[in-house]
Amino acid sequence: MRQLLCMLLLCALPLSASWALSTVKYNSLRVGQHDNQTKVVLDLAGPIKYKYFALSKPDRFVVDLIDVVGTGNKPKINYANTAIKNIRSGIRNGNDLRLVLELKQSLKGNVYLLKPAAGKGNRLVIELLSKSSKPVQRVAKAPVKRTVQQAQAAIAPKIKKKQLIVKQQQRDIIIAIDAGHGGIDPGAKGHKGTREKDVVLAIARKLEKLVKKEDGMRPLMIRDGDHFIKLANRKEKARKHKADFFISIHADAFPDKRAKGASVYALSQRGATSEAAKLLANRENASDLVGGVSLDDKDDMLASVLLDLSQSATIEDSLDVGSKVVKSLGGVAKLHKRTVQQAGFAVLKSPDIPSILVETAFISNPTEERNLRSSAYQQKLASAMMSGIRSYFISNPPSGTRIAAREHVIERGDTLSTIASRYHVSLKTLRVANRLKSDSLRIGQVLQIPTRDS
Repeated sequence: MRQLLCMLLLCALPLSASWALSTVKYNSLRVGQHDNQTKVVLDLAGPIKYKYFALSKPDRFVVDLIDVVGTGNKPKINYANTAIKNIRSGIRNGNDLRLVLELKQSLKGNVYLLKPAAGKGNRLVIELLSKSSKPVQRVAKAPVKRTVQQAQAAIAPKIKKKQLIVKQQQRDIIIAIDAGHGGIDPGAKGHKGTREKDVVLAIARKLEKLVKKEDGMRPLMIRDGDHFIKLANRKEKARKHKADFFISIHADAFPDKRAKGASVYALSQRGATSEAAKLLANRENASDLVGGVSLDDKDDMLASVLLDLSQSATIEDSLDVGSKVVKSLGGVAKLHKRTVQQAGFAVLKSPDIPSILVETAFISNPTEERNLRSSAYQQKLASAMMSGIRSYFISNPPSGTRIAAREHVIERGDTLSTIASRYHVSLKTLRVANRLKSDSLRIGQVLQIPTRDS
């Protein structure tokens, strides 16, 4: 299903985007010294993506050029009056070019792209200056637009010593947390007067704190107070903030107070079909729901197929993460249903965001109502949800996220066990992934963090 979706999307892309699928050549490399600043300039055949970081003992500055190849001619460079000892390069991951600048001392670094101007083509500039110096202010002839990541990289020298510089195009996974009901809508009510809207907000806030602590993740609270939000607005807020996952937290109720247990729901195909019909009726609002491919220039059949494939793939992902959350909840609470259920909940109808709804317990059951009022039990539920979410995204990290990069540069005080604990992998898996013969580490060493534990 995913392969078919990707083929259709590629067919729908304009030919002008085809450059992104090929490698870019760099034609020459120059090094210059200006006062207290050393600059390395690469002339490129086109725009590129890149990432960079600093290493110490010995001092090095590393730049990875994504999908870039050299001309094969090694430039002759005189490093005598520069801060650089040597520049070496090598192929990484099969199609990326890594430049390693061996430095004479520890320096601050910055990297940025210059667009074609004044008869010159695309250029990548690497700036190096002493840590006691202030960055030289550049006056551009024309305004240069920067991404958030480039802006962060520009101020990276201010980051505390030995902290890894922010890498280009690496972001946090955004977890949208939706506490059900709120405001004029109290939701279900227990025999002791417990209101659903209150307990689910308390659980949501505990989950928010756990996500904040998770390396490479960031929470987005859909409701962070006692106010009413329409169902459609909840999923739209998640989409507006480009959430990678949506979890809606609720408490069930039933006339028979003996009913008990937690359940997890994903969208049913029937619910997806009705939502797709609404989206097709208003295509201009659905233009970015299918991998950024506009639907307003597609005929009814193609638009319908694209939306159906997108929704089907999203439901598949929802069922996957939902099954991991169910498994984690089973260690904390009695399960009403041991598998992920499917229903047409309106709040789950986002064609491009994996979404689940968790019924934490039956608030109509006296025992479970008492549990829901307990802060300790609320914490257990939040921890179980976090465990399921973490398990899913470690195995399925979205492209361009920090978790997908899965690299760790060794700093003073790091041990293999603390690194394994931080990334939630076993020591054995970490050793095998990096072909380590012992647990000894050196500062500056780069470890690859596997996406799956053994």
